[in-house]
Amino acid sequence: MFIDKAKIYIQAGKGGDGHVSFRHEKSVEFGGPDGGNGGKGGSVFFVARHGPNTLSAYRHAIKVKAPDGQDGGIKNLYGRYGSDIYLEVPPGTVITDLEGHTLADLAKEGDLYLAAKGGRGGKGNRCFATSVRRTPRIAENGEPGEKKAFYLELKLLADAGLVGLPSAGKSTILSKVSNAQPKIADYPFTTLEPMLGTIGLSEHESFVLADLPGLIKGASLGKGLGFVFLRHIERCRCLIHVIDISREEEDAFTSFETINNELSSYKLDLLKRPMVIALNKMDCDGAKEKAEEFKKKLTAKYGDRYQVFEISALNGEGLKPLMRATYQMVQSVKPFLLYEPGENGEKVYTPSEGGKKPFNVVLDQDGSFRIQGEEVIKNFEKINHDTDEGMMKLLSYLNSLGVNDELHRLGAKNGDEVMIEDFTFEYYE
Repeated sequence: MFIDKAKIYIQAGKGGDGHVSFRHEKSVEFGGPDGGNGGKGGSVFFVARHGPNTLSAYRHAIKVKAPDGQDGGIKNLYGRYGSDIYLEVPPGTVITDLEGHTLADLAKEGDLYLAAKGGRGGKGNRCFATSVRRTPRIAENGEPGEKKAFYLELKLLADAGLVGLPSAGKSTILSKVSNAQPKIADYPFTTLEPMLGTIGLSEHESFVLADLPGLIKGASLGKGLGFVFLRHIERCRCLIHVIDISREEEDAFTSFETINNELSSYKLDLLKRPMVIALNKMDCDGAKEKAEEFKKKLTAKYGDRYQVFEISALNGEGLKPLMRATYQMVQSVKPFLLYEPGENGEKVYTPSEGGKKPFNVVLDQDGSFRIQGEEVIKNFEKINHDTDEGMMKLLSYLNSLGVNDELHRLGAKNGDEVMIEDFTFEYYE
């Protein structure tokens, strides 16, 4: 099954905790602290790899968690790093957050995106030794890994795309000029999945052509199959507009305008890309007269903007000149990137307000005070507050932020409960 959209939940590994220990060896006086640091938690990456051209591996909302880092040990032993995880996706995959903001466009083989960063390992007590404090009994906890959710969306990596009404002959063209084997039948919406084929004109001349499902009027609004697959045209450098010249029930030029209106209604200025027109089924009765009538209307409205080819896809007539013209268009247009990556390929967040407090204190219904804030909680989780020295470090840190002043301003009294996450202590001035 062709799957081109998926949702995935990701959690990077937690950093290992730092260790508290002291060197105890015979004949070694003043051994000192030797607690090692915790290892970094594993990170999660997306990487573009050639293989199945679908996101079927992620079709169900799956969860991926990277391994945690190992805790530090005695004798200054560092904890082992958690292994990084690389999630393979087809080239052409666009990664967005749940709000729809584009984060990365993995357009080619090997493109890499850091999706969730592993937590830093906590420092062991050896790192807190100073000339004054020679026997620190404090160590840091490892930082938690990032938790995120993403949408994955596959947009085919084709140089040129075949567009047109259902049953115009697009699949037949692809089957004749490449080794692709699309389903071909005489009824609308035969093609339910986009198909790719490589067109080889010579040893050093080739391009990738996509057979896209037929569009109908209103496709850009979600009718038919158009809305699902219009996005696969986004990367195409040029388009081949296939028109069934044999149809009696509608004018060929009207069909041409119908598809163009859908392309113009979609984003990314699709109609500004080079396009050639292929009048298909020229072997049918009355095709010559209809073709001449089409060309007159086309020239009257668009002048010489479009090059027209008369073909019979079933018999293979006129396909070589059409493919040669398409190749020349492909060579004249640069590939379309859907996202301009920033430095290091990462999204950059800027603060909305300078000098904003990194915490907030709220009064709960039970009369206790709760300290909130992403930064203050992140640093709280790094402090091992199970020891006296750790508790003193926590209180010193909160006081340096101005938490004590804020509690006093809110009317806190001696003995009132103060909470941060699931940790509770009493307030005293």
